[in-house]
Amino acid sequence: MRQDDLYINKIDWISICIYVALVIIGWFNIYAAVYDEQFPKSIFDLSINSGQQLVRIGAAFLIILLIMVADYRVFDNIAWILYIIFLVLLIITPFIGKEVNGQILSIGFGSFRIQPSEFAKFTTALALAKFMERPSFDLSTFKHQLQALTIIMIPIILIMLQPDTGTAMVYFAFFIMLYREGMPQRYYVLALTFIAISLLALGIEENLYIVIGVVALVLLLIISGKKKISRIIALVVLGIGIIAYSYSLDYVVSKLPEHQQNRIMVLFNPDLDPLGAGWNVTQSKIAIGSGGFLGKGYLEGTQTKFDFVPEQHTDFIFCTLGEEFGWVGSLVVIILFCSLLIRLVMLAERQKNRFSRVYGYCVISILFFHFMVNIAMTIGLFPVVGIPLPFFSYGGSSLWSFTILLFIFIKLDSHRIQLLGRMG
Repeated sequence: MRQDDLYINKIDWISICIYVALVIIGWFNIYAAVYDEQFPKSIFDLSINSGQQLVRIGAAFLIILLIMVADYRVFDNIAWILYIIFLVLLIITPFIGKEVNGQILSIGFGSFRIQPSEFAKFTTALALAKFMERPSFDLSTFKHQLQALTIIMIPIILIMLQPDTGTAMVYFAFFIMLYREGMPQRYYVLALTFIAISLLALGIEENLYIVIGVVALVLLLIISGKKKISRIIALVVLGIGIIAYSYSLDYVVSKLPEHQQNRIMVLFNPDLDPLGAGWNVTQSKIAIGSGGFLGKGYLEGTQTKFDFVPEQHTDFIFCTLGEEFGWVGSLVVIILFCSLLIRLVMLAERQKNRFSRVYGYCVISILFFHFMVNIAMTIGLFPVVGIPLPFFSYGGSSLWSFTILLFIFIKLDSHRIQLLGRMG
């Protein structure tokens, strides 16, 4: 392919530089998480996680090269094909996949394995962009709302069958994109109401939330006045609905696996099971807090050295950063993530067609959800659900899927003028 076909001068190098910075910092932190001062090994040693991750980083850069030299039109043309392929992979994963800790998440041959649920994120994003690019598409109509939600819900249901609650939750991040594209606000108000009721129902012991709901209902009834019969009926129905939903939620939670129930309860009461379900979060907070302002120094983290935090090189990688680089190091990484998200919003808003804009906001939604939930999880503000930190956590499927997700958008952005002429 000719050099001018790459449109190098139109590629957003700012996003690429932030990506490279996050990947490199993450790689050094993976080494810190597995470092053994008694038997030190080189960061390049392929027998430890950092060496293996370096190979995956090399593969990620190869993926980037393939995306950037590919015809920009291919992503629009094969969106549905990729979506269907990964739905099929999600269907067969429980039957041919490898079981780890009661979950069947990955498929492959020998030591090479991939997690289809991670890659299905970018295929779902492409499918949504393809579906919503039609001139007749209108999110204010119930038909199109239902169709868009169906595209999102199919992979969620298939992933829940594995079961992988954490990854399934990520797909709800697409609602951020739907909001940008015109999904009525009433759905978001309703969703936030259910979340608030759920937190109240789960967080307050002895069903005190029912008492609060009834008192609030009585006060509203008094204020509403005798003549406003329809409002009174609506409030009564609402009160009954809140109580019924609360009891239903208790029933649903009681049917979850015991470890998931414990994680939810520990969120509201960290001291409930400090040596069991609360161990990860408690040790993670100790590690981050012990880092202080500047941290203990690279490879000097005591929580890390003595393996107090399980999965410290994957889901809890942020606590390694906090312990060794302190508040300053954590702030730098948070600034990098926020800068990338802000930059992507700017790129999405300058797109000349709906396909690229929708896909761009899908990228933003997924990265934001992972970033927010992972850090909230490590500091005890969210249940432990097994969501990796983008570009940071150890693992091939995670790194490659985020890389593909991001660089498809960077590729589309570099051809935004051509996409206008073709799809406008």
